Amino acid sequence: MKISASSNSVSIEGNIKTVSDFQQIKQTLDGIVSTHKTVIIKIVDSLSMTSSVIGYLNKLVLKDNIDIQMRIGNEQLLELLNDLNLTSTFKAKRT
Repeated sequence: MKISASSNSVSIEGNIKTVSDFQQIKQTLDGIVSTHKTVIIKIVDSLSMTSSVIGYLNKLVLKDNIDIQMRIGNEQLLELLNDLNLTSTFKAKRT
């Protein structure tokens, strides 16, 4: 997995599947949400997302009032978020 960030936008390439991926995503987003209340997350090609990442993003939205806007490149991941009723929570859209 490769992650890059600029201003309030984060781009994630590759599959999100390991604990170190979660730690990298959390560290990057922690830095952004300290100065921005809206975060755009572009998940280019991951097929899935670990429960730890989903839980962390849920906490940002529901507890910290961060506006997350996801741009999903893979239909399977968008369907997963839809099945979990998280499409509207994360404002997920297909790119």
